[in-house]
Amino acid sequence: MATRTKTPAFIGTKIGKSAKGARVGVFGAPHGTPYRGIDNRVHAGSADAYRRAMADDADWCSSYDFDFGGTLVPPDFKAVDLGNLPTRSADGPGNRQKIEAQTRKILSEGAVPFMFGGDDSVPIPFIAAFSDGPPITIVQIDAHIDWRDERLSERMGFSSTMRRASEQPHVARIVQAGARGIGTAGQEEVDTALKWGAILVPGRQIHEQGVATVLQHIEPDSHCVISLDLDVLDISTMPAVAYPTPNGLSTVQLSALLAGVAAKAHIAGFAMVEFVPKRDWNGTSTYIAGRIAAQMMGHVARQKSAT
Repeated sequence: MATRTKTPAFIGTKIGKSAKGARVGVFGAPHGTPYRGIDNRVHAGSADAYRRAMADDADWCSSYDFDFGGTLVPPDFKAVDLGNLPTRSADGPGNRQKIEAQTRKILSEGAVPFMFGGDDSVPIPFIAAFSDGPPITIVQIDAHIDWRDERLSERMGFSSTMRRASEQPHVARIVQAGARGIGTAGQEEVDTALKWGAILVPGRQIHEQGVATVLQHIEPDSHCVISLDLDVLDISTMPAVAYPTPNGLSTVQLSALLAGVAAKAHIAGFAMVEFVPKRDWNGTSTYIAGRIAAQMMGHVARQKSAT
């Protein structure tokens, strides 16, 4: 059961306990699977930070939005904010169970799950929850490829997210966009990803050729689960992440990429992770992240339901 504080609902949503009858079900997953010696609590306040940052914009949902050529969402659009899961910092198995169960519940109610993490281990159970539906394409937008088999004797942590996803039978394709700089991957991880069939489009290639170099790999009408690690954005735009790195994507590039995926494919799920609220000294990064999630809701609102 998700928990609720006095924090407002995320923009365009209503507070609720069920996503039945809604197009989107939003929930926070404060903690995932911890690594020994790495503090995963720094991400715990992310979901509530987005909610607060978008509170003023919630009063303007009926206004003209130039990113969409109309309102952010249609007047009859329904989305529900289910609050935050009662995860615990050190309880990896329990956290994974809660995340997968909540995601499955939202899917069973006919809605698109929107998960706000948490570190980048939370997509592992999120992706697992799609096993009862059609095959999915994962679009991972991230500065790192996350193909480590294990790190610090842990196989379910944030360095292994796509490796674990590749082992799930319902994952038909993995398209990874935005990798750059020095990450946790060695040549072995890159080779393993390519051997599996993952499509790796580094950030440098996006800068040189545009987002079309990613979108060409998205099959029309496929069911896409987007896993967005905010460290894909450039450090000048998004310093409030665990591992900020220069030469990242701009917000314009990221918005175009998300819009392009939504135009080609059915958005089956959306996860946004790795935000560190205490590193956002003036609130700008939080607002940017919240706006990205709001745009994703606008894209889902414009798609025909797959159910």
